[in-house]
Amino acid sequence: MTWDRQTDERAAVILARYPEKRSAVMPLLYLAMHEDGFLTNDGMRRVAGLTGLSAAQVEAVASFYTMYKRDAVGKYLVSVCTSVSCMLLGGDDVLDAIADETGVPDGETGEDGLFSVEHVECIGACGGAPAVQVNYELAEGVTPTQGRALCRWLSEERPGTVRGDDIQERFGGQRSFDWGSAEDEGATGAVPAFGPLGTTGEES
Repeated sequence: MTWDRQTDERAAVILARYPEKRSAVMPLLYLAMHEDGFLTNDGMRRVAGLTGLSAAQVEAVASFYTMYKRDAVGKYLVSVCTSVSCMLLGGDDVLDAIADETGVPDGETGEDGLFSVEHVECIGACGGAPAVQVNYELAEGVTPTQGRALCRWLSEERPGTVRGDDIQERFGGQRSFDWGSAEDEGATGAVPAFGPLGTTGEES
């Protein structure tokens, strides 16, 4: 399998950061996800070839971490925390509202490819529960009504970039802590937006 020149160049930059090539497996898997839309067998074999690992070793990493998607996901991946703090404060109700509003059941992707909906374990915002992410951009204190409004906004506006500060201001409530300065970058897809690693979008 081959990648385009830009992806190959990004892979070379990532590999150069690590004294041991095998240590680059995780950011390279994000690169493979970005290249193909999700982690394909060919993409994992490409990462194996670049890192000197076996295909089975790469797949073991990819199958352990839930942020590595093995199937195609929608333009907007909506993740609702249902761990203890969020569950106790209505996370399950938020998940149900989002699934109903989008018409996409938990764990699935809509036929039109716009939304994927999933429940997730703790995303580190217990003090601002219930917490929701869109393409890994966080909003805290989200109610079922706000969750529905968030999905309507995504469906109607179709933003090319999703920013946590923006969705928090529009659809969030109580934060777990002061987030500090606003973030200019955001997520351009359902791959974690690690811009400095060159795994999504343009490098800063």
